[in-house]
Parts: sequence; structure tokens; C-alpha cells
Amino acid sequence: MGDSLILSTLPKTWVFDLDGTLLKHNGYKIDGHDSLLPGVKEYLDRLPHDDFIIFLTARDEEYRKDIVEFLSEHAVRYDHIVFGLPYGERIVVNDRKPSGIDMSIAINLDRNVFSMPEIKNVL
Repeated sequence: MGDSLILSTLPKTWVFDLDGTLLKHNGYKIDGHDSLLPGVKEYLDRLPHDDFIIFLTARDEEYRKDIVEFLSEHAVRYDHIVFGLPYGERIVVNDRKPSGIDMSIAINLDRNVFSMPEIKNVL
């Protein structure tokens, strides 16, 4: 994908998977607790406050309280969490603005390695 992500200056919706993307995959099972991957908190803190952050997880609703408490204790910023999703691929379908701006972007990271490209905003 390269070292930078060129985006518009419009407010954005960010959609992040939790396990293996933001949190250590199955850390709550292996270690008995969740843990943030290095760089996650700093990255989320740098996103503009007008942006909306959604977390997705295949974990059942029974884990909601634990995850919400963990995120709160670590001051992790987010707006919404969706639980109980299927384990398969996540497919985003959106339109393209008449100006040519693609309204969806997909980034696939190696499991347990949070390595996002630098963001460059353009009009």
C-alpha cells in the first residue's frame, strides 16, 4: 500500500477490527487479559475529533463489559463497537464521489502488527 495514505480533508469513518488488529489476537484467552498492540493508542489519538471510530469483533456480547472496561482503562478513543460478527471477511461497499474520491479504502495488516501508513490529507 505504500508509506502514506492520501485522504480528503472530509470527516471520516474509521472501521477497525479488534483482535489481531488493535488488540493481541486471543490475548484474553492466552494471557488471561487483553493488551493493546504497540502504536494503537497513539494512532487513534492522532485521528481528528470529527472522525467517527467503529470497532468490529467476532466476540459475543458476553465480552462487551470486559472490552468496554479495558478500552476505558486505557483511554482508547472510539464511538461504537459491534459484537458477534462472523469470522469471515469484512466487505465494505461504498460509492465514488463525482469528484473522483473513493469513499471506501481497505487496509489489511499482518496479525498482531499495527503498522498503519502515514495519513496525508488533500482536498
